[in-house]
Amino acid sequence: MTKPLYVFDMDETLINADCAMLWHEFLVEQKIATNPNFIAEDKRLMGLYAKGKLDIKEYLNFSIEPIRHLSVEQVSQLADQCVEEKILSKIFPQANTLIEQLHQQQRAMLIISASVTFLVAAVAKRIGIQYAIGIDLVEKDNQFTPTILGTPSYQQGKVTRLQQWCDQQSESFSEVHFYTDSINDLPLCEYADFSYLVNPCERLLEQAKGKPWKILHWG
Repeated sequence: MTKPLYVFDMDETLINADCAMLWHEFLVEQKIATNPNFIAEDKRLMGLYAKGKLDIKEYLNFSIEPIRHLSVEQVSQLADQCVEEKILSKIFPQANTLIEQLHQQQRAMLIISASVTFLVAAVAKRIGIQYAIGIDLVEKDNQFTPTILGTPSYQQGKVTRLQQWCDQQSESFSEVHFYTDSINDLPLCEYADFSYLVNPCERLLEQAKGKPWKILHWG
């Protein structure tokens, strides 16, 4: 009996936006991020991400700085609030339909994202996906630090983290179905048994030539 695993990138794949950018906007709106250049710097860094050139450590230093004084519980509550107010309305209708179909078929689903785990977990919980993998952070005195714990789920690291996660499960999966939009996920596209490109960026679309990957146009 086959037991497939459905794996989703989060930003611009399930959600028609970048959740980390919405999170940063939320922090500014809540007057938690007070640096006047915060949003401009966020856009600069995400431009590097789109090119596959982002230094993830530099990005995390920037992203975590405004919340370093907050407790883990406070950050979790804020993440839930952000999902409700800014992210949930931006899920692709086709993603909602697919998630519901997979629920009816009792398929295992997982989000794997280069966003921090507390944000990925908040999104996954709210849209009905059982499992979530994000970038884990070292906690100190019940507060998040920008230091990465283990392997970051970014580029090739997504393959490593997915393999580690599968090894920890009590049951094995017969095949991996992976959905993404980003060139950063090329290693996982090549690792998966079936890959689906959701509104793919030009660089990923170029890489898809000659491969049996399905192109999806969601909106």
